[in-house]
Amino acid sequence: VQLQASGGGLVLAGGSLTLSCAASGFTFDGYYIAWFRQAPGKEREKISCLSSYVGSTTYADSVKGRFVIFSDNTKSTVYLRMSSLKPEDTAVYYCAAYRGTWCPDSSGMDIWGKGTQVTVSS
Repeated sequence: VQLQASGGGLVLAGGSLTLSCAASGFTFDGYYIAWFRQAPGKEREKISCLSSYVGSTTYADSVKGRFVIFSDNTKSTVYLRMSSLKPEDTAVYYCAAYRGTWCPDSSGMDIWGKGTQVTVSS
């Protein structure tokens, strides 16, 4: 049972990038899937969450209107499309999953993927 995040890279400010989070050994049915990020010297921040129950999504204010979380259940993959990127979006991005009825913060997540680095240059 694992998650694999990918798609990070170096992008210019104002650019776009799409991250992928692929599940293996399980399906997303009954899970909340979230994207977190952690910049150097900062706390890990939950930036978006998707409910597999009803497809509802939530976003942190810092990314609302710029990032979109969505899933392809046929591929057991959740994506994070990031647009209008800013230098302050530079961080290691992680995906995580929780089997339950709400989307917890990082301490409550059950399954974590390894991070993928996103660097936004000005």
